[in-house]
Amino acid sequence: MSERKQILFVINPISGGKRKTSFKKQVLDVLDLQKFDPTFQQTARSNHAYEIGLQAVQEGYDAVIAVGGDGTINELGSALVGSGIPLGIIPEGSGNGLALYLGIPMNEAAAIRRINRFESIEVDCGVINDRRFFNIAGLGFDASVSENFANENIRGPLGYMKSVFNVLSKYQPAHYKLTIDGKVYERQAFMISVANSPQYGNNAYIAPQASVNDGILDVCIVHKFPLYILPKMIFHLFNKSADQSSYVEIIPGKNIEIEVDAVSPVHVDGEPIELGDKLNISIMPKAIKIIC
Repeated sequence: MSERKQILFVINPISGGKRKTSFKKQVLDVLDLQKFDPTFQQTARSNHAYEIGLQAVQEGYDAVIAVGGDGTINELGSALVGSGIPLGIIPEGSGNGLALYLGIPMNEAAAIRRINRFESIEVDCGVINDRRFFNIAGLGFDASVSENFANENIRGPLGYMKSVFNVLSKYQPAHYKLTIDGKVYERQAFMISVANSPQYGNNAYIAPQASVNDGILDVCIVHKFPLYILPKMIFHLFNKSADQSSYVEIIPGKNIEIEVDAVSPVHVDGEPIELGDKLNISIMPKAIKIIC
């Protein structure tokens, strides 16, 4: 019998507001233990998954599995880029944008069975001021929501919707200067999302035509819109028709620079960070393998 593959499950214990106390037992029940030898590690703080991922590369694991949301995927994926070690996903986040797009089951046992198949695809990686992202990065309204949500004591979709309405009540659009593959655009925008995959999560599609392996990022500019249009905008998001709204402009590009008049929060795969008033964004084609 061939030697079993060494795989590391990296568990974010607080992602998605879900308890994961029985996760290890679930893996031992469902994973093909004749093919795989699993190891488990929990994250204890922000950026811990990234550190664990770097260690896993040094130790030569055959795969690393993110048990969490897009933030956990981001940290582990950032560590695995260029290593050739595939990343697996057990979706346990609030939005699970990348997993939903890749068709990874939301059911825990079904997602573990996908690991048994051990089939992967190559996925592009976006880079924003040296920070990597695999799903969506952005600034403006959605970044302010991410910042609010990070400080919210309610996790999951309910907490996210609470953050949306908290921010919406006082949010003001900003002026942006964008340079996309050498062409300059000046825009007054509600928000700007740079999409590698089509959706934020929870099947809310901001860039319906985006693909994770086409070597291109979709720059989605949401223009200022009257509040009474909000229900229609939400409908477009969940109907995969955001690109048909007159308030949404989508420009594909590989090399993107965004300048904003005032420093504002930026989110990278849903995690809020400060990156200053000038963003340089590029894409690394087929930078990582993801098991799906």
